[in-house]
Amino acid sequence: MALERSERYPEISPKAWQHPADRAATSAIAAIPLMDKAIKRLTEIAIDRRYRQVLLGNAVRVGPDQIPDLWAVHRHAADVLDHEPVPALYVTQTPLANAMAVGSKAPVVIVYSGLVSSYEPDEVSSVLAHEMGHVASEHNYYTTALVLLTTFMSGALPRSLLAGLPIRAVYLALLEWSRAAELSSDRASAIVMGDPLVTCRMLMRMAGGSLPGMSLDAFITQATEYAEDDDLFSRHSRFWIEVGQTHPFAVRRVKELIEWVSEGDLDRIRGGSYLRRGQEAPPSEEFDAAVTHYRERFARVVERTLGGVQRISDQLGDWLRRRPGEGEDDGEVDDWEE
Repeated sequence: MALERSERYPEISPKAWQHPADRAATSAIAAIPLMDKAIKRLTEIAIDRRYRQVLLGNAVRVGPDQIPDLWAVHRHAADVLDHEPVPALYVTQTPLANAMAVGSKAPVVIVYSGLVSSYEPDEVSSVLAHEMGHVASEHNYYTTALVLLTTFMSGALPRSLLAGLPIRAVYLALLEWSRAAELSSDRASAIVMGDPLVTCRMLMRMAGGSLPGMSLDAFITQATEYAEDDDLFSRHSRFWIEVGQTHPFAVRRVKELIEWVSEGDLDRIRGGSYLRRGQEAPPSEEFDAAVTHYRERFARVVERTLGGVQRISDQLGDWLRRRPGEGEDDGEVDDWEE
């Protein structure tokens, strides 16, 4: 399955790599009355700007004159996915291995120094390609709301800012969306790298670190076994474990990516047969069926954890009435650019 490194896909649409779970979760959130309006309000009440200061206060902005090799990798990912403008890239001193794309108006990519210093160069490239997939897919809008809620719940933001918001409802809904969005960006990483095995190896590293003797073949076999272990007890246990996670388990992500590649979608993209921006064809019946499946899953999550769509909508309506129109006409621009 090893492929040559890709170069560029002019006018490629993010729909070309969108996982049906991503489309289903995005449309499901939009279908919850007042949810999008509440998320928009959430990112308009100056929390975005406050969080920017907390997050980027001690970060280093990467560019042609600052860690140029890392900037070149970041720029390459944008070029391959034909995405302009290239988002700002920051490195922050954190020993953990992580990265994110945030910013409700102008997205930035933030990568932790622990990842850059400990991962192999192609693994770092695959992470940055994954984050570029988020940016190109415009995931950063919902991601920013999720990060802000996480920061709020940790006590880093004043509680008065979100008083009355049904935080748990919005948070769990965005978590379900986030897990779906990761599957799309894994595909974007494989497109940029030209070799899905690099992305799979990066996911193995995320799951188990870097130890001598680690085998990607064995990890892919493990992913298959995990998918096949689908008895009732396993499904119940996984639901309550995964419902609080921002990312699906690494083994599931590997299995999803391998299946997508095996179905020939990556080869078709590499051969030039992909959706262009503005020319998106209607989805196939198979894709529509998959979207329906994941929408039903999303509905079950809402019902089991939050008490149903109507209850969430009522709570959102109450909160919006308490905070009418903040930040809508103040002329300010919350921008992550300096």
